[in-house]
Amino acid sequence: MTENEGGEWVDGVPAPVEPDPSGGDQVATPPQAAYRPGYEVVAEQILQLIAELRLQAGDRMPTENELATRLGTSRTVVREAVKILSAIGRVRAQKGRGLYVADDEGMLGSARWGSFFLPTDLDHVYMLFEFRRVQEMTASRLAATRATPGELRSIEAAAETCREGHLTGEAALFDRGDDEFHLGIAAASHNQFLLAAVREVRRLQHQSSTIGLRGTVGGHAAEAIDEHAAIYQAIRDGDSEAAAQAAAVHLDNTLEDYRKEIQRRVFG
Repeated sequence: MTENEGGEWVDGVPAPVEPDPSGGDQVATPPQAAYRPGYEVVAEQILQLIAELRLQAGDRMPTENELATRLGTSRTVVREAVKILSAIGRVRAQKGRGLYVADDEGMLGSARWGSFFLPTDLDHVYMLFEFRRVQEMTASRLAATRATPGELRSIEAAAETCREGHLTGEAALFDRGDDEFHLGIAAASHNQFLLAAVREVRRLQHQSSTIGLRGTVGGHAAEAIDEHAAIYQAIRDGDSEAAAQAAAVHLDNTLEDYRKEIQRRVFG
């Protein structure tokens, strides 16, 4: 693996072997690989360190200098990584006091899960999608029999916001509509535990996209618009099983979007 202070090359598939032009032993050509900025790599390493040290919410972390020494990088790169982790609620920087594991009291957050979730661990990402699939199938099934007229209008409006964001190329608008759509369905299930769980899982998924994939996921946005419409239609019609199945299709396709992006990042 080739690395420097500014970034890292992620190992791809084994390098192909080509004949040595001089007639000697065969030599391997370098593999195609995807570049990762140094701050992204260090953000991942800091999360892994938190897990290894079994630090809990509120625990003090090593200083920026100590992190730089441990991770073999510069304080500048560590500082940029900390900014990312602070923005997504995993690390809290207190001026004059140092770095702390964030007091994340969410249902699936670090305070309850001991920093279990690592946004760049592919096994964790896949498990998260499995869990989200179960949640959203159930939420859609319940919403089909419990949604009020006002809740149906909110879900429809969120789907339209998502569609507008896609058509105008405004990623932030698309993301806002997507959040409002899925949380609107969870709210229409009239189960507060389910709503809280859906909210927290979406937050963790956002962490994965921000750190591991830098927000690049979204290749099936056009299909997602149609999938949202199918979910909404089934909920509006009061068809519980159709709503659950439409939600399952949507989550499966979203996971496939992640898989494709992961493959692109790793293998180039």
